[in-house]
Amino acid sequence: MINRVILVGRLTKDPELRYTTQNVPVVSFTIAVSRPFVNQQTGERDADFIPVVLWRKNSENVKRFLTKGSLCGVEGRIQTRTYDDNNGVRKYVTEVLADNVYFLDSKNQGQDAEINFSQPSNKDNKSQEEDNEFNYDDVKFSENDLPF
Repeated sequence: MINRVILVGRLTKDPELRYTTQNVPVVSFTIAVSRPFVNQQTGERDADFIPVVLWRKNSENVKRFLTKGSLCGVEGRIQTRTYDDNNGVRKYVTEVLADNVYFLDSKNQGQDAEINFSQPSNKDNKSQEEDNEFNYDDVKFSENDLPF
């Protein structure tokens, strides 16, 4: 069985960092991921808003370096859970439990940067950074490309 997710999108608001009772850091944030096709009614691209959760040391780095509008890549798995709210109503949550978060731009939008705390970065190799950039506008899809 495979449960693997890779997403590239922009944060919809600043990340929220919390600590468990055992002082383990956990950050949550939502990224907006553009759909690869244009909405036929509006002529614009729709987006999906995906909740992401990241644990431990990398969560503190996300809080430190990412802000609303930051471009990031997320690698992880989909997780579902339930809980009862204050009124006793059962709530269902689907989110991405991240293994890695890739910082695809800096806080200064004018600089290109990629920071990956799970693997060594190679900031001196500009051609490698350019190869890693992905622009959704360069991808062209037709109705025949859709799987449904």
